[in-house]
Amino acid sequence: MNAKVEEPSSGADNIKLIGAGILLLAGLVLFYVFAEQSLLFRVIGLLAVMGVCCFLIYQTAKGKQTVGFFRDARTEVRKVVWPSRAETTQTTLTVFIIVLIVGILLWLFDSLLASLFRWVTGIG
Repeated sequence: MNAKVEEPSSGADNIKLIGAGILLLAGLVLFYVFAEQSLLFRVIGLLAVMGVCCFLIYQTAKGKQTVGFFRDARTEVRKVVWPSRAETTQTTLTVFIIVLIVGILLWLFDSLLASLFRWVTGIG
């Protein structure tokens, strides 16, 4: 098992994260302040601010750890053996048939209990 030691955050990392948060908040505020401007320019500006924020976040230890996690997840997804179309169809049909059978059995059990209840209480 791979045990990774978590590095403590440095002061510079915290400053970068706070700066990225402030920059993102400023970008959102400016997006709405310049509402009379073209939507295209505002979206491009917001995307540019988000890109800079992502770059700042990536420069921190936590950012690199997050990117590493997503890389590892992508590697694991590539290792998955996905079922074929035939296997998927057979499994789906099996589930539908089992649901139908269980539904019928529950309906019969409910009808039996309703009949017993009417017989015991004399109602109906």
